[in-house]
Amino acid sequence: MAKTWQPGDEKRFVRDIQLGKPYYIVYKIAQNLAPWEDAELYSEIRFTSRLPFTNTPCTEYGSDAATILRGHGPIHDTPPRRMRNIADVAASVGAPLGDNYEGFLDEAELRGLEKQLADLPNPKHRRWTC
Repeated sequence: MAKTWQPGDEKRFVRDIQLGKPYYIVYKIAQNLAPWEDAELYSEIRFTSRLPFTNTPCTEYGSDAATILRGHGPIHDTPPRRMRNIADVAASVGAPLGDNYEGFLDEAELRGLEKQLADLPNPKHRRWTC
């Protein structure tokens, strides 16, 4: 059975953590800033040790479990289904292609590109004028 801890469940979360086991946080992505990105992505965190005085589990970077739960919302013990990890490569690497993209260069377009290349001045003989 998948477990989920909500902000406010810090004591229960700290008590239930197993060191070295991955836990998952879901992030909502702003679609107005990255419309080509998925609406939600998840990341994986691992608690590797415990803090000296409080004995609270912490990551290898020193962030403790209670602070992560408070700041990043629900934490799951299984990866969310049908959701991409934030560290994985996106389906489209850059931005989405335009509506007029056909995906191939025809012979006329190749000839036009070659002509543009031939029309460029030789950089060795180029003179700059102001």
